[in-house]
Amino acid sequence: MRIAAAQTSSLPNEVAANVRTHLRFVEAAAATGVQVLVFPELSLTGYELADIGHTALDPNAPVLQPLCAAATRYGMALIVGAPTIAAERGHKPGIGAFVFEPDGSHAVYCKRYLHPGEDDYARAGCEDAHLRTWAGEPVALAICADMAEPAHADAAARGGASLYLAGVLISEAGYARDAALAQQHAARHGMGVLLANHGAPSGGYASAGRSAFWAPGGVLTGQTPSTGAWLLIAERDSAGWSARAEAVYP
Repeated sequence: MRIAAAQTSSLPNEVAANVRTHLRFVEAAAATGVQVLVFPELSLTGYELADIGHTALDPNAPVLQPLCAAATRYGMALIVGAPTIAAERGHKPGIGAFVFEPDGSHAVYCKRYLHPGEDDYARAGCEDAHLRTWAGEPVALAICADMAEPAHADAAARGGASLYLAGVLISEAGYARDAALAQQHAARHGMGVLLANHGAPSGGYASAGRSAFWAPGGVLTGQTPSTGAWLLIAERDSAGWSARAEAVYP
């Protein structure tokens, strides 16, 4: 199995431009045989919380169809970050992960646990764990602050997840703490944990970059060296998990 974190940079609220950036990463990942590609939290808009009431998206939106088509073309599941339209009129949008499947279908996971202050703009999701199956592996999705709540990883493990994939925005100040949490989840539950962080500042936060993968058991197997445009590719073969970083160029 081969999965990857796309460490991208997002232009504030420029969805069409960010889709083009995503497609560049999809093409780079396809060239290496990646089966599941994870993007950072709110990767399609940037972490522009005050604007998500205006930028919230439906996965069927025409601007997102190139991502759906790319998932089908390359046989790759894509998990992209975007604010998601509220199910009921007048409700706040969610902080979502849109899943585009190789068969042309899609799904939405909404961030279950919010950072302090995010509830001013967004609603929390209601799924304790969102699981998918790829290449025969049960996989759970997470978005940033979900990782800080042990109940979230616990629910993923109870659901049978062998991998825990998180799109995040982690600053330098918060990186050591969040990396320790990721390692703890991998060690406690025997799940591989993948973090896809932003590659540049977003929403007033200076991202630390350093997207990473911890193998089941908690060993840090690979990490991007810093900020910037990178793929962090994690692969399991008969010898176990390994990971490597590859720069992505324009």
